[in-house]
Amino acid sequence: MIASLPYGPGTIDATLPDRATVLSNEEPKTLAPVDDLDAAVRTALANPVGLPRIRDLVKPGGSVTIAFDDGTVASYGPIRGVAIKAVLDELEAGGVSRQNVTLICANALHRMFTREELGRLIGEDLVREFGPRLHCHDAEDRANLVDLGTTSPNGYPAEVHRLAAESDLTVYVNARYFRGFSGGWKSICVGLSTYKSIKIHHTPDGMSMSVHGNRMHAMLDEMGAHFESTTGRRVFKIDTIAANPFETAQVFAGSVGETRRLALETLETMFPPRRRLAREPIDAFVYGVPDYSPYAIWASPNPILTLISYGLGYLGGLIEALGRKGCTVIMATPVPDRWDEVHHPSYREVWERLLPETRDPYRIMRQHADAFAARPDYIEKYRHAFGFHPVHAIMAIYPLKRLAHVGRVIVAGPDDPAVPRHLGFEVAPSIEEAIARAEALHGPSCSVAYVRQPTTV
Repeated sequence: MIASLPYGPGTIDATLPDRATVLSNEEPKTLAPVDDLDAAVRTALANPVGLPRIRDLVKPGGSVTIAFDDGTVASYGPIRGVAIKAVLDELEAGGVSRQNVTLICANALHRMFTREELGRLIGEDLVREFGPRLHCHDAEDRANLVDLGTTSPNGYPAEVHRLAAESDLTVYVNARYFRGFSGGWKSICVGLSTYKSIKIHHTPDGMSMSVHGNRMHAMLDEMGAHFESTTGRRVFKIDTIAANPFETAQVFAGSVGETRRLALETLETMFPPRRRLAREPIDAFVYGVPDYSPYAIWASPNPILTLISYGLGYLGGLIEALGRKGCTVIMATPVPDRWDEVHHPSYREVWERLLPETRDPYRIMRQHADAFAARPDYIEKYRHAFGFHPVHAIMAIYPLKRLAHVGRVIVAGPDDPAVPRHLGFEVAPSIEEAIARAEALHGPSCSVAYVRQPTTV
C-alpha cells in the first residue's frame, strides 16, 4: 500500500503493509455549503430556538456586546462578519443603535490579534467602523473582569468579561464546531473568562473533543447556568457547522443549550464513537503531521505544538480509543527547531527547562501551572505584545498523558533527530524503518493502522 502523508509543509510517500487498516481522523465531506450565507444567517436569526428574536430581547437604547470566535478556530470564510452585520440589523430593528454595541474577540488565554488580523476575521469595514469599541479579551485586566462566585453543586470558580455580565444582551458568533470541542458554553465560559476558571477543566483529563458525553462541556454547562442565574441575563448564540474551513453548512440561532443540541444532532451523524472504527486493537499507528497548529495562526508552530499539542493531541484522538496498551505511534514530521518568540514567548522555557525534568503532564500542572500563569514578564507580552498567555505553553503539553497508554513514539524523518529525542521519542530515517521497528516489537503480523489526517482542524 502506497500512502501520501502530510509532512511539514508538503507530503511524503510511504510503503505500508498490505494488511494495514485505513482509518480517518478527517471530517467527513458530507455537508454541502449553504448557497447564500447571509440569507442562512438571517433565517436562523428570524427563527431562533429557545429564545425570542434579538429585536425582542433588547429595549431601545440598550447596551449590547457581540463576541466572536478568535483566529485559532479554523474558519477562514466570512461567517463572523456576515453574522455580526446581520445581528446589527436585528438590533437596529429593536431600537439599539450601533453606537451602543461593542465587539469582543473571545481569545481567552490565546494571544490577542492586531487590527489587521481582526480585519481578516470580521472584515476591515467593521474594524474601521467600531474602532475603540472593538476589543480583544484580556484575561488579566481586572478592571474589566467580574467574579461571579462559585457554581453549584460543584463549586467551580466563575469569572467573565465585565461586558458579558453587565450588557443588556450578549450575542456570541461561533465560527464553526470542531467535533464536540467547541460551541456551547465554552464560547463564554472559556473565550471570555480567566485562568482561574479555565484551569478547572483545561487539565490533562478534562479537555475533550468527544461529540458523545463530553465531560468538559458538562462542567461548562454548570458554569453557564451559574452565569445566567447570577447575572439574570441570557446569552443569544449563533452556532455554525462548517462544510470546510472556508464555507458554512449549517447555522443555528437561539439559546446556548438549544443551539448546541441542534449542532450535536448533526455532528453525531458525522462522527460515530471512535471505539467502533476498528475490529481489533491496533498495535501501531502511522500518520503524518502537517506544518500547522490552531495555535499558530499567522505565526509558526514550534516543537511543542507539532509533536505534543497537534501530533499527540488533535491528531492522536484514536490512540486511546483503538490502540492496544503499549502500542507504537509513528509520526512523520520534519519538526524543525523553530520558535516564535513573539507569539509563543513562554513555550521555549517549558521545552528547555520543564520537559527535561519530566514528561508527566500531571506533575507539570501541579508544580508549574500556577507559577507560569502569574509570571509578570510573560503576562506583559500577553497583554501588550500579542503573545499567548504564559500558562498556555503548560496546557499545550497535556496530551503527553497519552504516553501512559502508548509504549513508544517514533518520529520519522525529522530535520534534527535531537528535537524529538528531547522528549524521549525515538527517531527513524523513514516511515518504513519505523514500521519495521514496530513489527520487531509487536510481531511481524501486528496490526497496523494508517490514519488519514487533516491538514488543518
